[in-house]
Amino acid sequence: GVMKKMAVSARPEAADFSLTDLNGNPLSLSALKGKVILLDFWATWCPPCREEIPHFVELYSAYKGKGLEVVGLSVDQGGPAVVNAFAKEHGVSYPMAMADIRLTQAYGGIRGIPTTFLIDKTGRIAKKYVGYQDKKVFEREIQNLLAE
Repeated sequence: GVMKKMAVSARPEAADFSLTDLNGNPLSLSALKGKVILLDFWATWCPPCREEIPHFVELYSAYKGKGLEVVGLSVDQGGPAVVNAFAKEHGVSYPMAMADIRLTQAYGGIRGIPTTFLIDKTGRIAKKYVGYQDKKVFEREIQNLLAE
């Protein structure tokens, strides 16, 4: 009904970006429009970030067929090699790229990590989480957004 439309249009638009992921493939937000996107700002040296990643891998494999995309944006200073090693070791199946300062600023300045955004099918930010969240929290919200 009308209420739901209002709520959706009040969501801020997610800033588009155009990056190359760690496998050398182009990665942009606009290319993923129509999907629900979990966008995770993280780093390999951050324990709560490391703890969430296996959950994101599980959510991705459970929901990618239903329209979920997961994108990891690393703020590691050590560069792609560090992140690549981590991704291989932990069986990360979703695209990861390096986030630069411009990108973190486009998302309101990432003050603490992990900072995770859930972006709806229209490319708007539905939820922002700072710090570790339980897998169930993400799963519930992903299911709601996929149903929209």
